[in-house]
Amino acid sequence: MSELREQRWSVVSERGCEASGVTYEDAAGLVGRLRAERVHGLCIISDEAARRYNSNNNHPTPPAPQATPPAPPAKKRAPRRKSAKLS
Repeated sequence: MSELREQRWSVVSERGCEASGVTYEDAAGLVGRLRAERVHGLCIISDEAARRYNSNNNHPTPPAPQATPPAPPAKKRAPRRKSAKLS
């Protein structure tokens, strides 16, 4: 039996796991319907990969490192005044 006909496929989107335990043909049909609904980040992966994906996404992700704020612009100096010559 071909792996594509086995019910071992999952559909994952930006929202998370949309379906699992489906045939590849059913997963492809679901991807088409979700694409029509403008759902992004769609892919078909094995159920095993989906389990690993879900277990990794259950843990809070560490916050992104904060970029160092840019240094304030240097103060512009006033132009030098010409000294008046005493005559």
